[in-house]
Amino acid sequence: IYASSSSVYGANTKMPFSVEDRVDYPVSLYAATKKAAEMLTHSYTHLYKFPATGLRFFTVYGPWGRPDMAYYSFTKALFEGTEIKIFNNGDMGRDFTFIDDVVDGVMACLDHVPKIDDEGTRGGCAHRIFNLGNNKPERLMDFLTILEDVTGQKAKIDFQPMQPGDVKETYADIDLSQKILGYTPKTTLKQGLPKFVEWYTDFSGVDIQQDKQDMQNKKVS
Repeated sequence: IYASSSSVYGANTKMPFSVEDRVDYPVSLYAATKKAAEMLTHSYTHLYKFPATGLRFFTVYGPWGRPDMAYYSFTKALFEGTEIKIFNNGDMGRDFTFIDDVVDGVMACLDHVPKIDDEGTRGGCAHRIFNLGNNKPERLMDFLTILEDVTGQKAKIDFQPMQPGDVKETYADIDLSQKILGYTPKTTLKQGLPKFVEWYTDFSGVDIQQDKQDMQNKKVS
């Protein structure tokens, strides 16, 4: 079982992204490496009959996440009062997927090892790929609004044009994942972001109640 990424869909415009879609046009080097990983795995499976499952993760977030991801850096900036760079002037959508739901999908793969000619396998090999997403893209500005509500902070926004290598929207078709793995994401953004912020405040030592009180005092004054 190995990690691929929704980034392999690159310049595709058909929504939602399906594992049946061609992924020949990556728009970042990261996406190209993930596509290469899928191809290498397929070759290895073909040569050595070693079953493999690739998982295309869609914007995974939650406790112990990566500091470079938007939800983490936005939360840090909100508490520190620093500017948040919003690309494409905020006209972005992401299929945010909570870590607990992703773990459920990964664990389900252990009970569904692919065999040659199983549904979803490719090219006569025991190699299968699934999307693990929330099946519901969220607007970036709505995402930021939820974070503002949870943290009690108001964002300082620096709107920027689209950055090279980024895509406007991601949206996972999870029909195959649901059918074979029983994968059913349960966590909405309004449920998941508070869980992340709770972890972040414990991890970083931020006093969220004091910060909210300070913000309220500023509003009153």
